[in-house]
Amino acid sequence: MAWRLIHFFFLLLVYPAVGIANDDLSHFPELRGAGVLFVDAQGKEAISSQAGESFIPASTTKLVTAWLALNHWGESHRFQTHFYFDPTSKMLWIKASGDPFLVSEEILLIATALANLGITDLAGIGLDTTAFQSALQVPGGGRSDNPYDAIPAALAANFNTIAVNKIKGRVISAEAQTPITPFSSVHGQTASNSARINTGSNTRDAERYFAELLTAFLRQQGVLVRNQVRWGTAPQQTPLYSHSNSKTLGEMVRPMMQYSTNFIANQLVLMLSAEHTQRPANFADVQAYMETTLATQLGWQHFTLKEGAGLSRDNRLSPQQLVTLLEAFRPWQHLLPEVTDGIVAKSGTLNKVSTLAGYVVKQQQWQPFALMMGRSVAHHRRNKIARELARH
Repeated sequence: MAWRLIHFFFLLLVYPAVGIANDDLSHFPELRGAGVLFVDAQGKEAISSQAGESFIPASTTKLVTAWLALNHWGESHRFQTHFYFDPTSKMLWIKASGDPFLVSEEILLIATALANLGITDLAGIGLDTTAFQSALQVPGGGRSDNPYDAIPAALAANFNTIAVNKIKGRVISAEAQTPITPFSSVHGQTASNSARINTGSNTRDAERYFAELLTAFLRQQGVLVRNQVRWGTAPQQTPLYSHSNSKTLGEMVRPMMQYSTNFIANQLVLMLSAEHTQRPANFADVQAYMETTLATQLGWQHFTLKEGAGLSRDNRLSPQQLVTLLEAFRPWQHLLPEVTDGIVAKSGTLNKVSTLAGYVVKQQQWQPFALMMGRSVAHHRRNKIARELARH
């Protein structure tokens, strides 16, 4: 505890609560009322304005989620999903863990492994999805059919989305690697022409879709699978097969940052909180876990995080806090995308909210910064502002 207090008071000295406005900011009308903090190579503030004030972080929240996950599990961690066979009922049971990256290619690997273990005849698929509470609603999440509104679930295929083409009213898969299933055939009718849509607001639909995809891949391997899908508790026995995802956590975080994938971010914080509390994941526990962990490990005060993707307008962080986080994020700075020459960062966008936080890279020095603006600013303009400020 002593080192944490020392670290906290050091941060107060390096990043004082009241920033000093820099004349350079007056060149950018977008920065009126904004929170700004740039740190130089010596760890001292170079440009600062309202750095201690709280703003809506939008998707820069994913920096927090990534740090929590990487700091807890490590970059090389692989999530596991366990499979059990009940010879009496001939049911294959899946014990879901929340793995956010069970894409079609991964499900094919699972089906191949199960067939190689001698599975030949199944009455159906059993789903143990008790790792998450059912019918979760993401704080700030929407109800559209867009991929960014995909709901979290303990068991999810392809980020709880389906890609379809509609040809003369007939729905076909838009991905060569993904078979069409009964659910995707019916649900795809809601799409207009070619589209990627989410699986809807019903968690059971999303979980059933996973079971249908696994069934299709098992049949490709010559396994007889009937159409029964059942929810319940997996058998209390040694798993027939434990699947470790072929992607490491680092390989999941990288696309989460590049494409700002809300689904991956919230799956990660739900899994973290469930592991911590040892009960089904929910967003009340997510908030408690995130806020307690950050207060304890980084000394943060006066902030709010209700979910891990940045969808909620109730989330509040300061530029100081983001820069402090980026100091701690240095071991994984290579996972962030380069948004423009010399700027490696994560952006965030909500209605009348534009944020950007990351590193200015100068002569192999990575200098943290955060921009938090309460207005709509195009991505290229944000990047230009950061680049111009970094020159001073």
